[in-house]
Amino acid sequence: MSRLFCKSLLLTPFLASAPIRFSFKSISSPSSTSRVHRMATEASSSPSSSADREATSSSSSAPASSAIDFLSLCHRLKTTKRAGWVKRDVRDPESIADHMYRMGLMALIASDIPGVDRDKCIKIALVHDIAEAIVGDITPSDGVPKAEKSRREQEALDHMCKLLGGGKIAEEIGELWMEYEGNSSPEAKIVKDLDKVEMILQALEYEKGEDFLCSF
Repeated sequence: MSRLFCKSLLLTPFLASAPIRFSFKSISSPSSTSRVHRMATEASSSPSSSADREATSSSSSAPASSAIDFLSLCHRLKTTKRAGWVKRDVRDPESIADHMYRMGLMALIASDIPGVDRDKCIKIALVHDIAEAIVGDITPSDGVPKAEKSRREQEALDHMCKLLGGGKIAEEIGELWMEYEGNSSPEAKIVKDLDKVEMILQALEYEKGEDFLCSF
């Protein structure tokens, strides 16, 4: 991909749905994992007063054991490389988590847009590819029909929400993911645009670092 082509893409009106502008201002070993699990469980199961116990019982947060299982599964997002870059022989390509994290930052620093919930955009950015922790990064070149890809990802998301223990937080993650997949809200549309912009920015960075070895 030539730099001129990448720069021309940046000028393409991806953001026709809303004028986004950015302004920039001047656990490893088994024993340690067990220790973290024990500390989290003790902290969640020993409220200091009856009021604390009542608040704990009515909390929408997941049980500590469920949260740790969920986060351990999400670790795969940090180790799974983005397939598009792998197939183009990019050296040390970004992970799925790398991509999602910068999208979250892009949503955070974007200018305010009337009628758009910034916090919701950040949340969608953080979960939009979460099912890939199980199914991996399926690309069009893999030959998987769109309906089948959607089915696999939906099944993976359902499993992850159950692993988290259900409840309000798991429901919110599921709803945010569905909004993105269905492009059914202003926030989902914004994050879809951010997904494209982040990919273009990453391509420019690989080209600049001479890590982009193959052309389109």
